[in-house]
Amino acid sequence: GSVWPDIRLQEALKDSLDAFSLTEHLEYQPHKADIPNPDRNKSFDIVSRLAKPYEILVVKGAEITRGMPPGHNNAIFIKDANKLLNIDSLEVFKEAKNQGAFTFWNHPNWTAQRKDGIARLTDFHKYLINNQLLQGIEVVNDVTYSDEAFQIALDNNLTIMGTSDIHGLVDWQFNVSEGGHRPFTLVFAKEKTEESIKEALLAKRTLAYFNHTLIGREEWMLPLVKSAITVKEASYIGTSSVLEISLMNNSDTPFLLLNESSYTLHQHSGLITLEPRTVTKIQLKAKDILEKISLPFQVLNAVISPGKYLHLSYDVLIKD
Repeated sequence: GSVWPDIRLQEALKDSLDAFSLTEHLEYQPHKADIPNPDRNKSFDIVSRLAKPYEILVVKGAEITRGMPPGHNNAIFIKDANKLLNIDSLEVFKEAKNQGAFTFWNHPNWTAQRKDGIARLTDFHKYLINNQLLQGIEVVNDVTYSDEAFQIALDNNLTIMGTSDIHGLVDWQFNVSEGGHRPFTLVFAKEKTEESIKEALLAKRTLAYFNHTLIGREEWMLPLVKSAITVKEASYIGTSSVLEISLMNNSDTPFLLLNESSYTLHQHSGLITLEPRTVTKIQLKAKDILEKISLPFQVLNAVISPGKYLHLSYDVLIKD
């Protein structure tokens, strides 16, 4: 990276992360002429010490930096990064497993290793997956998203990951001052501990968050979005059969909804943006005076498989 490790801690605290990992390249050391780094555990040692006063977890990790295959892979929850350095490409995965690592494939769509930007499994990766040496894959990396990596995750029962892969500054890379955000992985852990996070990762309870878009399996997406978007109230306007429905977005992300009901909208074209922490009122031409109505949507920034979006449906009770 282009910053000292303590900057990573400051950025993580600013972004309110619960946990993060410094996965420094093991083999690739572009600054070694100026900053010799014989100890690959050093970044973690610096940051873990500085993080002690804060309620943030620093997970020990490293990036196995090889040509394709296997490409670049992150091993996290490791014990000693130095033992992963300069050993055979298969043996390094075995050593990571011996250390209790959770290992995932980085940027499988990286054009430096895939000229067409399309992620593909190699026989080597298939071997790693079949032998429990590779548990996850980045569907999101830095400023890129990969449909093909997402499909690989679904087809091979891999954990879906999204990472910043930051080498410079988070605020500059992801335009945070203009409303952007770093990509990250939502991990549905039972407790805020390393053990619980690792258990959730191995159980594949994750979503990736990228450009205000959620990406992942429907079983984890649906309850999250259902809790984020709630119907506050619904009533007819005056003596008309136009129904006004108040939708509350309880989350910190906007949602883009597509009306899938049999009714047209009175003020929208069919696309509705729910801003974060805001009530949005929509007007539905219900045709008749009803006691309840079904309200189905597609959530266009909640991707559950390549080209497919989350479906939500609410049974709305109408006030007299």
